[in-house]
Amino acid sequence: MNKPENYLIATSTIPEILAELHSQYQTLKDGVVANYIPELAKVNPDFFSICITTVDGQTYEVGDFQQLFTIQSISKVFVYGLALEDHGRDYVLTRVGVEPTGDAFNAIILDEQSKRPYNPMVNAGAIATTSLIKGKGATERLNRVLEMYKKYIGRDVFVDISVFTSERSTGHRNRATAHLMLNFGMIEQNIEESLDLYFQQCSAMVTCRDLSVMAATLANKGINPITQERAIDNRYIKDILSVMYTCGMYNFAGEWAYKIGIPAKSGVSGGIIAVVPGKMGIGVFSPLLDVRGNSIRGVKVCEELSQRLRLHLFDCVGI
Repeated sequence: MNKPENYLIATSTIPEILAELHSQYQTLKDGVVANYIPELAKVNPDFFSICITTVDGQTYEVGDFQQLFTIQSISKVFVYGLALEDHGRDYVLTRVGVEPTGDAFNAIILDEQSKRPYNPMVNAGAIATTSLIKGKGATERLNRVLEMYKKYIGRDVFVDISVFTSERSTGHRNRATAHLMLNFGMIEQNIEESLDLYFQQCSAMVTCRDLSVMAATLANKGINPITQERAIDNRYIKDILSVMYTCGMYNFAGEWAYKIGIPAKSGVSGGIIAVVPGKMGIGVFSPLLDVRGNSIRGVKVCEELSQRLRLHLFDCVGI
């Protein structure tokens, strides 16, 4: 049964809630910034913003919501959608599974039976997904990814070259993962081109506001609620949201689903997106991470929002 239309707190109270949460967690200094990518280690750990965009195009924001940062692993959600559009669900499933792993996001493991990476939200699966993006050469493939971002966000997106170069020069673990998948036929021979595209998609610059609009586009059946442009075929929304729900928060995905209960994806630059289907998209940015690579403030904020606005997908109280 669908939740009644008035199950959310009145939107007039959302700015108050965001301001309160921002003030409450601004003083939380736990965690560390990502340091395995040298450029990410330079970020200001005090950056913190929260944004909500509703499916009718209203945006609420607080904090450093215009601060640019690299999208990192949140990119996996949207590139997975592009791969689904390029090849269809059945073919993509032959290359990338949809099972949670319980392992770290950068684990060098494949399914023992199928030899596929477990899901498109961990690095192995994301590299395989990126290798599926169509295009005649590296430039066309990158342009297709950037054009996809533009549809979700509503503005041109560019790659931070310094972060891309940093990731490319230190990405030995991802390179090893790619060679393992090549050995089992999960990706094609052009490993370096696909890895470059993967590093570039992760190095695209976004703001917290952008993240909320991207999430709201998924909540709005693939239509950007600001520009009204379709970003992805509606038939693939359920595929994307399903793997976000079960796999999007790495080896915290089960506890996230239990406590917060909405599809989400995190990135090691400190971003989190969360999708409330038919209602809103949430973006949080704070670079201080826990041991799993998730934003500590971001998780706290989303847990509070889920409780206060009754966002958990299985919250049936009063229905």
